[in-house]
Amino acid sequence: MSLLALDVGNTRLKWALYERPAMGARMIAHGVQFLENIDKLTEGDWINLRPPRMVLGSVVASDAIKRRVEAQLEIWDAAPEWVVPSATEAGLVNGYDHPARLGADRWVAMIGARQRLLARQQLRPCVVVMVGTAVTVEAIDTEGRFLGGCILPGHGIMLRALESGTAGLHVPTGVVKPFPTNTSDALTSGGTFAIAGAVQRMVDQLRQHSGLEPVCLMTGGAAWKMAPSMTVPFELVDTLIFDGLLAIAHHRLAERASQRLANSTQ
Repeated sequence: MSLLALDVGNTRLKWALYERPAMGARMIAHGVQFLENIDKLTEGDWINLRPPRMVLGSVVASDAIKRRVEAQLEIWDAAPEWVVPSATEAGLVNGYDHPARLGADRWVAMIGARQRLLARQQLRPCVVVMVGTAVTVEAIDTEGRFLGGCILPGHGIMLRALESGTAGLHVPTGVVKPFPTNTSDALTSGGTFAIAGAVQRMVDQLRQHSGLEPVCLMTGGAAWKMAPSMTVPFELVDTLIFDGLLAIAHHRLAERASQRLANSTQ
């Protein structure tokens, strides 16, 4: 059973077709499209794609964007399942005050991170960092409970906020330097240091909470920009949300098969 996994963010849609819905499954095809070009998927990226048997997605974009994605999937008569965070799923317990209000991308990425650690038999706490339009920094304990997390503006939002709120800061993007000596570098370095500092703080807090050294996994379209400036050991994982979608799909199919079996024996 092939799976089409969809990650619909604030600026781009990333997709991947997998041979089957399971961690470690072979990726058959993948691609990315800016949201303004979603309507071109059926005549472009997906025109020769093998019809998927299951479609599972994470979406943080608007309902209008979601409907446009669903319209593209009509070429296969495929009704997508959209992940909605719940109290627990695929080995992760949701510690959010209101579980359904957690961002779907955060929930799915954490499930992917947890499954990666379990596959490697690393029963350690984990900090999950996503660097995109916004930045999220999450803490998961050794038992697989999401303890809580932070949300920060991404680089672009930080710069636009400073430009709109401060006179004279309409300058080109700079580079990260230990001691910036011009405004462009000062802005870029400030945003980068803020994100790196938030990750460091979360790692320190999780270490103190658990008594163990956390694993730090980082993902997102702008994660590579942060890599040289990180102050904690980390692993860069491009496919963390897809890993989570694979785990969720596998878990849901297993639950449905179990329910069918139970119904047939009644």
